[in-house]
Formats: sequence, structure tokens, C-alpha cells
Amino acid sequence: MNIRKEENVVKELIKRQEVYDLYWKFACERQNIFWKKLNGEQPPWTEDKILQEYKFCNAYRVNDRVSQYLLKKVIYNGKKYAKDDIMFRIILFKLFNKESTWELLENYIGDITLSNFNMKEYASILQEATQKGVKIYNDAYISCANKAFGYEKKHENHLALLYKMFVIDKIQEKIENTKTMQEAFEIIKSYPLIGNFMAYQLVTDLNYSDVVNFSEMEFTVAGPGSERGIRKCFVDIGELTKEEIIQYMCKHQDEEFARLGLNFKRIGNRPLQYIDCQNIFCELDKYCRQAIPELKSNRSKIKKKYVPKNEKIEYVYPTKWNIVL
Repeated sequence: MNIRKEENVVKELIKRQEVYDLYWKFACERQNIFWKKLNGEQPPWTEDKILQEYKFCNAYRVNDRVSQYLLKKVIYNGKKYAKDDIMFRIILFKLFNKESTWELLENYIGDITLSNFNMKEYASILQEATQKGVKIYNDAYISCANKAFGYEKKHENHLALLYKMFVIDKIQEKIENTKTMQEAFEIIKSYPLIGNFMAYQLVTDLNYSDVVNFSEMEFTVAGPGSERGIRKCFVDIGELTKEEIIQYMCKHQDEEFARLGLNFKRIGNRPLQYIDCQNIFCELDKYCRQAIPELKSNRSKIKKKYVPKNEKIEYVYPTKWNIVL
């Protein structure tokens, strides 16, 4: 955000103070839960009844289960891949965003690369699974389901999208030559079936690899859940855009944690990035459905209850971050 603009406009911000403070308290408590689980402590890891009962994403997006799977199984699985293959693998995985779908394809195809991508073969494997009642998409966020490429099935259109991207348009070459995250985002979002939020997720995931090296503090997009959280957090945001609000939160995180006497324990020495502050707004919206139900939006309930899992996650991070827990 332009510093002069922030100085002029931030005065017009009207915070809903209880919810604004709750943003920081939620982020800190969710991060405390992460550390307690990592350290092998026994549940419950919090006295917060809402956090005990319902499922919430981590304060850092990269610590969530699907992001960790992407890092360990798709990007850094111990094998050497060409840059084209890494980008193809990431976008293929994220279009479905489901570990079991990735494993289903691997079981039939073996190592997934751009060179062995056969649209008909992939479609046949996925079609057989859906006919058996298998869910091939993660419902964490809804991917666009129109028939942009003329196919009846959603997965066929997504496979056609991959073919268009990587085989016809050589998107991998375009992205490799980009200088900024926003430039790569614009390339991705120019395709059918991909909206602004999905393009932002995809460019963030590509940036976990070594193919590109953008700063996560360079660019952001407010998703629908984040927008709902912002509306609950602020009565009025003045002339600021929702993306500038995310930037504002990111910039002021240390002083706000200090103001509230909260000890936010980072991963490594990495502060919350734009993508994380964007996600926290989304989780705040969910939390408020139980904590402050009178703040109504088009979502009134939290879908998923928290179910403890016994397995311990070994966390990995993009190599360029140099993070060791």
C-alpha cells in the first residue's frame, strides 16, 4: 500500500474493535495449537471451546495439511524434475486439491510428468473413480465447473484446461520468464475455469517451488471468505480496497500482537505474509459464526467439526525459506 495513502485513509477506518482484536487473538491461539501439537502435547491444546470443537486452518497457510502434502509429495519428493514438470504437477494437483486423487493417478500412471500426460487416459481413470462414488475434488474451495472446453464432466474440462495451458500455450515458459507474482497471476487468471482467487492460490503454490521466486509480501487477492471476515472486522474501510486491508494487517501485526499482550511464535523468523493474513480473515469469519452469531453473513454455520488425528506431521518448507523447526 502507498504509505501516503495509508496515512491519509487509515484515519477513516472504523474498526469493530471486538472483532478486530479477535483477529489477532485467533491467529495467536491457532498458532499456539500448532506448536503444542508439534511438540507432542496431549489434547486439548486450547481452552477455547470453539477451537476445540471445529476445524480451522493454521495461521500459516503452508502448515495446512494439503499444502504440506503438496510440498512433500508433489514438489519435494526426493526426485529431480524439469521445471516444466514441476509446474504441471503443481497445477494438476491443485485443480483437484485432493491427496487421494493424486495417489489414484500415480497408482495407474506412475511418476506424473508433462511428457506422459495423456488427456484421455487421465479422464478415463477419473471417470471410473467417480462412477464408483469416489470424490475426486476437495471441497475446501469450489473450483469453477462450467463446460468451458465443451465436455460434460468437470474433470474433463479441467484436463482440457491443462492441455491448453501446457501443451498448446506453453504456459510454463511464460511463467518462468515473469518478474513479479502479479504478472504470473495475470497469466494464470486469463484462462477459463480460473477466477481471481483460484489464480492467487495457484501462483502461491507455484511459488513454493524453485521455479519462481516471488515475495509473498508483493501481491494479494481477497477471496470470498476473506471479504466476509473483513466486513465483520471493520464497520467501514474508507477508500481502502480489501487487498489494502490485508496489507495493513500484515504491516501492523507485530504492534497489534504487542498491544494485546500476545506472544505470537513464528515459524522460523517468518512473519505472517499476505496470503496468511488473507486466510486468517476467512477463518475469523468462520469463528465469528459461533462466537458472535449476530454478525450475520451468507454463511451461518461452520461446516466441519475437528477430528483429532494420531499421526504426527513432519513439516517441510520451501527450500528457499531456510526454515528449520
